[in-house]
Amino acid sequence: MIDRRNLLLGGTAFTALAAFAYLRPTGAPLAAEGDFPFKLTDEEWKAKLDPTAYDVLRHEATERPFTSPLNGEHRAGTFICAGCDQPLFASETKFDSGTGWPSFYTFIEGAIGTSVDNTLFMTRTEVHCSNCGGHQGHVFEDGPEPTGLRYCINGVSLKFVAA
Repeated sequence: MIDRRNLLLGGTAFTALAAFAYLRPTGAPLAAEGDFPFKLTDEEWKAKLDPTAYDVLRHEATERPFTSPLNGEHRAGTFICAGCDQPLFASETKFDSGTGWPSFYTFIEGAIGTSVDNTLFMTRTEVHCSNCGGHQGHVFEDGPEPTGLRYCINGVSLKFVAA
């Protein structure tokens, strides 16, 4: 049963977690951490991307939940990297996770790389575009069958191309 106290405590916890995700300090651009086929200078990335996409793709920031228009995108097509246009996710693998970010249960083969993320006092698996190194989001083991995985992706890291 949800009472006023539990509702307030849950809301406070959610707000604190969102603040950590949104306000956490960011480090050097991802391009410095790997050798990816698609390369731009930091100034070229800034010119190519809007500020939020730049912070997410190049500095591992997180967009606010429930703000991406791609949450409601259900047409047939492909979700591509907003940084380099590499196809990342097929629309038929998208599902509504209720988390506020576009979610997929698998990716297009070879399109995603992973690394360990130890921020926010936990260990998570970060996913990035294998072509440009752009931060996409994280993968969790609480997704639907057939994989049991949930690729929780920042909407600003993606563009949608209808079939």
